[in-house]
Amino acid sequence: MISGRIASRSIAVLLAGATLLPVGSASADPEPPASGPEAELVPGVPHLLQLWPTDTPDQALPPKVYTPTPEEDAVEPKDAPDETNDLVEYIPPMDALEGVKCSQETGPHQRQVERWLKLKADGEQSPADCRAIRAFQIKNKIKPAIGFAGPVTWATMQLVAARKNPNAAKKCPVRTYRIACVDLDRQLAWVQKGKKVVFGPVPVRSGRKGYETRVGSHRIFWRHKNHVSSLYNSPMPYSQFFSGGQAFHGVYGNIFTAVGSMGCVNLRLDEARKLWGVLKNNDQVYVWGHRPEA
Repeated sequence: MISGRIASRSIAVLLAGATLLPVGSASADPEPPASGPEAELVPGVPHLLQLWPTDTPDQALPPKVYTPTPEEDAVEPKDAPDETNDLVEYIPPMDALEGVKCSQETGPHQRQVERWLKLKADGEQSPADCRAIRAFQIKNKIKPAIGFAGPVTWATMQLVAARKNPNAAKKCPVRTYRIACVDLDRQLAWVQKGKKVVFGPVPVRSGRKGYETRVGSHRIFWRHKNHVSSLYNSPMPYSQFFSGGQAFHGVYGNIFTAVGSMGCVNLRLDEARKLWGVLKNNDQVYVWGHRPEA
């Protein structure tokens, strides 16, 4: 009854009006979760019941720009736990408790997933739908592979479809210089130089409602490998600022959450590190679209 224990504790925290934090935490810093049951992404526990912060906040104002010393730049941000890169789908609690092989539940991205798999897009789960979704999940190492059409499955489909040519719709400008492209509609980012993709595409998490990532053309104006938010004391590793307090940066948790960031473009840590090696100051960033509602 792991799920019941976690749910009971979480509901008690919610009723108390407290912030959902790891046990023993004194701040809202999204540090890498410690090892143990509470650090794992437990299938069957919805996002509301997670016990650590799932987003990192955008700074309201541009950061103080300065040139980091060589000693400061030599310090690499600490690695994220290996399990944060796992593709773990959140599933209904009853599916988790009963250990089902193929879910009968209709997922939040049912219709999109059906359409992508060329199934009858009626938005209702069927045994045939579940088998097809489960096969995709097994092939792409999404856990648990029980055919539930959740956000991780849909995000992975978006990524798979974009890999060959992320700019097929020609929404990101093609120039002779590097441009970091951020597609809010698909929650994807890549870097292209001319028509050649030199980084990505990779999944991202953009700003939530009321804190949307600003669309339009921007430029990288400051990079700080070990930045920490001055408002929230939250780590923002490999930060590359392009619009006020909005930046590309890595996170130490799951980016496939129903709730977006506070404006920044969040990446998995390994991908934020790779992007750091691709972009430079004054490189152009082009953002378009709108983050889909959960």
